[in-house]
Amino acid sequence: MFFQKLSFPAFLVALLFCVTPVPCSAQQKAAPEKSIIRVNATLQDYSFLRPWEKGAPTPRRGLGAVLKGNRVLITAEMCVNSTFVELEHPSNGARVPARIAGIDYEANLAVLEPAEANSKVFEGLEALEIDESVVAGDTLNVWQVEDNGDGVSTDVEVLRVDVGRYYIPGSVFLLYQVKGSLQARVNSFTLPVVKNGKLVGMLLSYSSKEQTAGVLPAPVINTFLADLDDGDYQGFPNLGISIAQTLDETLREFSGIDKVEGGIFVRELAKDGSADKAGILKGDVILSINGQPIDARGNYSHPKYGKLSFSHLVRGGAKVGDKIKLEIVRDAKPMTIDVELTRKLPEDHLIDPYMFDRGPKYVIFGGLIFQELTLPYLESWGEEWTTRAPFKLVHANAEPHAYEEEGREKLVFLSSVLKTPSTLGYEAVNSVIVTKVNGTFIKNIKDLAKAFAEVPGDGLHTIEFDEYPKVIYVDDRASRLVNQQLIQYGIGLLERLE
Repeated sequence: MFFQKLSFPAFLVALLFCVTPVPCSAQQKAAPEKSIIRVNATLQDYSFLRPWEKGAPTPRRGLGAVLKGNRVLITAEMCVNSTFVELEHPSNGARVPARIAGIDYEANLAVLEPAEANSKVFEGLEALEIDESVVAGDTLNVWQVEDNGDGVSTDVEVLRVDVGRYYIPGSVFLLYQVKGSLQARVNSFTLPVVKNGKLVGMLLSYSSKEQTAGVLPAPVINTFLADLDDGDYQGFPNLGISIAQTLDETLREFSGIDKVEGGIFVRELAKDGSADKAGILKGDVILSINGQPIDARGNYSHPKYGKLSFSHLVRGGAKVGDKIKLEIVRDAKPMTIDVELTRKLPEDHLIDPYMFDRGPKYVIFGGLIFQELTLPYLESWGEEWTTRAPFKLVHANAEPHAYEEEGREKLVFLSSVLKTPSTLGYEAVNSVIVTKVNGTFIKNIKDLAKAFAEVPGDGLHTIEFDEYPKVIYVDDRASRLVNQQLIQYGIGLLERLE
């Protein structure tokens, strides 16, 4: 991704190049120290390579925007896997523990509320109104607070309004691209962005080299808050397709759209996603959504922002349960299909695309460590995980359809083997996908645990894989003795099934 995550090191580098921000003057309608609040969080991530462990606690500090009702808006990334969250008055230092009233990691937004009544942490603070009027060319203010509580405001210019990634891979929303110099501050992980004293977004990322940043915009914030306020949070819907542009004349002729303009080619569909349930097929070409023509690059003309990705027609204010009309071409014939928008949760995928605030599911049996495959597990191999992680698992993540067609709900694999008396000879076996245990087809980790709970007549469990070594055998009695020893030597839980 072009931008670096907004973090302390990025800002410290930026400090060498940036100009001094403009202190807030008394003439401004609103001041940072009057409408933002410090947020202190303690995060503790789960380990995916050693699933029974958690990492060391790490602190994170940012700034939240004060909303009506003593609520605070921050980015979800600010409190991911948090064990403690606290609100702190920017000037007088009053503090109160906070609870997460709502969170959406795809939209990268969260709302905090004080966990205790009658707190003084909001004394003298004023709620911000939200403004959706931003367009390219506007000047916005990024708000920060000095250690002494004084407000700091830095001007940034909106270069363009686009659609881009927030926090979760593959999850894209409306985005303000801005340019300006930002100075390092202690609370610089997440920052409110305002225009004429009204909240217009939250800073997502900053590139010290280019002095450009991405801002999560007010329209997304308003949609999130409206959904949260009705008491039944549904989240942002997704269409559930991957597409190809149709710039190539051969592809257009092959798809039967050589005599029409625009259109995007449906390459893949998410199983049980909105498009899949509505009857969209691979090879269909989508020409328009709700009457908005889609060009060959996948864009449409937004009346306010100009060219935007078609995805904004689905995630730009539409709600779960809404119906949209797709004009498509299938086998050179035009068709109209109504699609009811749904949201596919991460746990509904064969391979979870993200896992926050919950640990990886696993079973340890006699030293054999089994897990459900997730994208965070693959990402544990580092930034170059696509080439460093086991090839079979990387391929399964990229092409899950064959496994879904087998009836699998999750992909259970043997991640590693601890050297124990029960696993002698199997120490080198790892990263292989489980197909059956004792003749039972394994659809998820619960199936695996249930299969191991039943002792075979000969006392030997038979574990089958989809590749070498194909089959291994482990003794039930020896494995259960090893399990007791593993608990004594520091592995507190031998399984996590939920």
